[in-house]
Amino acid sequence: MPPSPLYRSVNTRTHGVRHLSGGDYRHERNKKAVTDSEAIRSPMHGKVRRGRDYTPLFRFLLSRVGCRWDDVYSEAKARLDTTEPIFWMVARTEEDRQEYVCLGESTFFSGLFVDDEGLLQLVNPRLTAKDMTPFCTCCTHTLNGIRFGESGRS
Repeated sequence: MPPSPLYRSVNTRTHGVRHLSGGDYRHERNKKAVTDSEAIRSPMHGKVRRGRDYTPLFRFLLSRVGCRWDDVYSEAKARLDTTEPIFWMVARTEEDRQEYVCLGESTFFSGLFVDDEGLLQLVNPRLTAKDMTPFCTCCTHTLNGIRFGESGRS
C-alpha cells in the first residue's frame, strides 16, 4: 500500500470558495484582432494547484526536527505531487531563514533549516505561541496549530 499523501484535498466547488482567478481570458477570447503571440492558443487554466491543504506536510516536517534531512526530504518527496511546499517552510539558504513563516491568512509555522551536519533544525527553538500576539482581533492566529497566547498544554 502506498504511503498516505502529505496534503488534503479541499472542496473548491462549494459556494463562497474563492479560487484566486480573474476573468482575463474571458475578456480576451472573442476579440477579432489576434497578435502573433496569440497565434498558438494557450489553455484557459494555468498550473496553479487549488484545493490543497499542506498542513499534514508542515506537521510532518516539524515532527522530524533533529532527523537527517536526506531521509526526511526523500520521504516527503515520495508523498507529495510537487516539492515546492517543502521549501515554504525549510530555508534553502542562510539568507532565507525566518523564525516563523505565514502559510495562510493567520496560520504560522516555525521556520526550519538544514544545519552543517545535515540535520533538520528549527530557526528559533525558543519561539512558542504563548510569546506571540495576534495582528488583528477578527482572526484566530496559530503557531504550529496552537493559538497565539496559549501554552499548548491541555
